[in-house]
Amino acid sequence: MRRGGNRRDIPLYSPSVSFRGGIRVKIAMLQGKETREKVFRPEHLARLREFGDVTLNEESGNPTEERARSLMAGADVAITSWGCGPLTEKVLENAPNLKLVLHAAGTVKPIVTDALWRRGIRVSNATEALGKGVAETALGFTIVSLKDMWRLSRGTREGGWGPVSGVREVYGLTIGVVGGGRAGSHYVKLMRQFDVRILLYDPFVDENRAREMGAEKAELEELLRASDVVSIHVPSLPETYRMFDEARLAMMKDDCVLINTARGSVIDEAALAAELGKGRLFACLDVTDPEPPPPDHPFRRLPNVILTPHIAGAVNNGLARIAHAVIQDLTAFIEGRPLNGEVREEQMHVLA
Repeated sequence: MRRGGNRRDIPLYSPSVSFRGGIRVKIAMLQGKETREKVFRPEHLARLREFGDVTLNEESGNPTEERARSLMAGADVAITSWGCGPLTEKVLENAPNLKLVLHAAGTVKPIVTDALWRRGIRVSNATEALGKGVAETALGFTIVSLKDMWRLSRGTREGGWGPVSGVREVYGLTIGVVGGGRAGSHYVKLMRQFDVRILLYDPFVDENRAREMGAEKAELEELLRASDVVSIHVPSLPETYRMFDEARLAMMKDDCVLINTARGSVIDEAALAAELGKGRLFACLDVTDPEPPPPDHPFRRLPNVILTPHIAGAVNNGLARIAHAVIQDLTAFIEGRPLNGEVREEQMHVLA
């Protein structure tokens, strides 16, 4: 049951709650100056100003509750991002006409409060924009690892030239995708460009939806036993904590490539280090638990591990994709169309 029985009875996509007829909206950007400048280029701010008046946070660092309250005064739309705190009742009472929060980042959990839902304020995030970058990174890991480029490059630098017996093409293999959300579904889309079989494990995706995506729905154990590559795209939840434990890692095929661009907590790292120590698997880990791993962690010295510092999402020029997603959802809201990144209260328990 939805919390907040006094929530306004507003249809999800009703044009009556958008701003038509040339009415200008007031937009408050809460993120600190450094974060804003990383995500929003001058052309993005110019586009936002076409919709109405834009209030910028010109202070450094993350906004305090008092600062957020001040910036939000009279706002119709708020834009948040990394470093923004919860939109509490105290903050929201200064913006009685607020109807939309656009989160220029991934998870909305740092900013969402019960007060938002009670007031009927809609929330959208940029998870899809981030997910595309994550999926593209996973694709890169897939190709380079199957081609055995890491080992061949190291050997070539040391004066060698081959052998190439470990090289595999992205052809005729089975690719296992764990998690069919924004990143996982885009990874499936990318892998459909190759002649491979794609298995998908996601308890929230049925067989018809998996087929539409271009994958076969499978149970996790079935996927692990059959796949030549396993790419993880699940959120960090109590249900996913160390779901890749000793028993499941042991199910994986010899020479399987395990890719984790999701969260480090989904893997039992001690169990993975032990399995990798046998030389049976190859792992590409963009995330660990904690980050960074300790200097003496086995992942830093095992030859069959590629360790990258959480770069799968947007970190540089790709951040502009987030700004573009925010502008797209603002446009959709004003035109009374569905929001691509909308998050609803009932989804919060299954979101990262």
